[in-house]
Amino acid sequence: MRNAAESNDVAKALVEGALSAFRANKGWADKAIAQLSDEKLHQALDPNTNSIAVIMKHVAGNLLSRWTDFLTADGEKPWRDRDDEFVDTFASREELLAYWESGWRVLFDSLAGLTPVDVAQSVAIRGEPHSVPLAIQRSLAHCGYHVGQIILIARILAGDEWSTITIPRGGSSNFNQRVWGQGHYKPPA
Repeated sequence: MRNAAESNDVAKALVEGALSAFRANKGWADKAIAQLSDEKLHQALDPNTNSIAVIMKHVAGNLLSRWTDFLTADGEKPWRDRDDEFVDTFASREELLAYWESGWRVLFDSLAGLTPVDVAQSVAIRGEPHSVPLAIQRSLAHCGYHVGQIILIARILAGDEWSTITIPRGGSSNFNQRVWGQGHYKPPA
């Protein structure tokens, strides 16, 4: 059985790991979004798909709902209008980015404020009980799914103007050698 210090260490590692993963996801999305014109942020690839602006609005709305009063109120707030999140209503990039940032800010502030005692609690999402670690993982998976969409759509819309936001295609060997040095990574023969 774990002692209190070990449990605290695990809780701290869980929160720090989640913060790191959420920050990475937001950073990748931000780098993709920065490569597009305002017009392209609102361009859907198909009439039955969402534009990046709509995905951003949905992610922010979800984060605001899930992470406002995270420990004390259901993650699906009565004030949330999820259906409206899928309607492109932002007139400017500034307005869209402000809303996007507000959702992430609530998430980061809430996560950073969690204590080991909080991590051992249960929360509700749409009336369904979740352990705090499960709620964190659920939110991370949701964000990761939509960040992937944002990056893919941005990559398609940017075309030849795209700047890779992670390791460039064909660049793994150079990256690994730079990070780990000669001999660590051997490309296939």
